[in-house]
Amino acid sequence: MKISIERGALLKAVAQAQSVVERRNTIPILANVLIEAEGEGAQFRATDLDIEVVDKAPAMIERAGATTVSATTLHEIVRKLPDGALVTLTADAAAGRLTVEAGRSNFSLATLPREDFPVMASSEYQSNFTANAAVLRRLFDKSKFAISTEETRYYLNGVYMHVADGDGGKVLRCVATDGHRLARIDADLPAGATDMPGVIVPRKTVGELRKLLDDDEMDIAVSVSETKVRFATPDITLTSKVIDGTFPDYTRVIPQANTRRLEVDASEFAKAVDRVATVSSERSRAVKLQLDEDKLVLSVNAPDSGAAEEELAVAYSDERLEIGFNAKYLLEIASQVDRENAVFLFNSSGDPTLMREGNDQSAVYVVMPMRV
Repeated sequence: MKISIERGALLKAVAQAQSVVERRNTIPILANVLIEAEGEGAQFRATDLDIEVVDKAPAMIERAGATTVSATTLHEIVRKLPDGALVTLTADAAAGRLTVEAGRSNFSLATLPREDFPVMASSEYQSNFTANAAVLRRLFDKSKFAISTEETRYYLNGVYMHVADGDGGKVLRCVATDGHRLARIDADLPAGATDMPGVIVPRKTVGELRKLLDDDEMDIAVSVSETKVRFATPDITLTSKVIDGTFPDYTRVIPQANTRRLEVDASEFAKAVDRVATVSSERSRAVKLQLDEDKLVLSVNAPDSGAAEEELAVAYSDERLEIGFNAKYLLEIASQVDRENAVFLFNSSGDPTLMREGNDQSAVYVVMPMRV
């Protein structure tokens, strides 16, 4: 195999590959990227056995072929080459080496045979549809903060993507929760997605998917089966196993009867929470909210480190309420608000609190209170 490829195109492809491979693994081939050169360009494939990413890049192919080489090492080399450089990759199967040449730089890397590289088995997808990148980005970006990191509750270690009943009919919905907070985001149901099985997209896959969704104009081909999900652009295909488990009935924890309504400037609220939380104890990070007529007082009282208080002008006309929250959870939820105002709906100091972005019903957040 011998190919010449522009440094920028190679860096993009190898960066995608090296972020999928596991740094520490007992199977050496899984640290490698499979480079396949044929026809008009080259394909770069990487996997950790749960996720597989394939990135196509234009290249001048002098000699077709394939090899595998350390994804991290190749990425580091290409990253340090000068912008605009033309990189030549030459594989010598007999010697088990890949030569990387650019200008006066020359590297020789150890390779492993391409036959050893595991390729993810193709799946029969029950549902195939197309969704705009901006729509998918909103669904996953606004929900991923609530993904649980507790390995014992593995079925919460991802975003539950499914078809649900919304206010105006069926919607494509993403939900994530860790038991302390919950995010539920809706989008219009794309054509062809009606029969999609509900799947839990793993946390790592959500992170890798984000790299495909930067171009607002781009449409993403989505394929879903009971065991796998695939997202594809013209250049990159990301395939992932889904979490084998049942996502809990999240509708039961979304409060329906919360009537005490607080409306507040979202960015002012987030900044104020951040300021008073500076003195909160690391362990509890507790912030108290005291609500009275058109007034919100945020306070922290940490015996070890000090106390803080800040007052905000808000829209609130219900009876007086005191309620405590973990500052980190409040900040994460407030940072999701794209609109100017956040609306909080309370019931009592011991019940879950609901938050929306203004009057928008398509994004709903729930946060559990804590004793302060």
